[in-house]
Amino acid sequence: MPTLTAPALTVDAASLVAGIEAYLADQAPRTAHPLVTKTTDQLIAEALAAPAIEPETGAPALTAPRRLWRIIPDWALVLTPARRLHGAGRPVTVTQHLELTALVIEQYGWHRGALRSRTGRRCILGAQAVLFRLGYGDEGTAIAAGRAMQNVLQRRGVEDAYPAWNDQPRRTLDEVLQLIREAANNTEEN
Repeated sequence: MPTLTAPALTVDAASLVAGIEAYLADQAPRTAHPLVTKTTDQLIAEALAAPAIEPETGAPALTAPRRLWRIIPDWALVLTPARRLHGAGRPVTVTQHLELTALVIEQYGWHRGALRSRTGRRCILGAQAVLFRLGYGDEGTAIAAGRAMQNVLQRRGVEDAYPAWNDQPRRTLDEVLQLIREAANNTEEN
């Protein structure tokens, strides 16, 4: 089945993890003690040895993972710094899981026909697996995110399950990202 081509990807999984952490840090309330001289963002950036959040936009500077991290088996993702940092897992909301699923697809590249391509591109379900293996959220979060995407498809009159919908030959990256983001905007948390 055809896949989309993406620009050359040059950064390791630590960059993806740093981007996820920056996103999650931006979502969480700032709780640093007033006697701490550094901001929460500075402490997070130091701890992860990642670039600080851009002050003008407030968005993390994200880069894609190196080819090696994109093509290693998903089970090996448990060896990444995020999993070691957070142990069994870091809780994320369903909305965050969906937004991070879109981030993974944007960073790794999108694929249809299987969870992942030989070059590491991911379908929606494959992107969810990356998050789970990295320790962001749990099985319940991923299932709830899947239900949210399925609800969007049902409202559109689509009967296919979202993984089958992802794999249809006419499907585009834009449609996939639109589905994920629409589901994120329509979760009960919002």
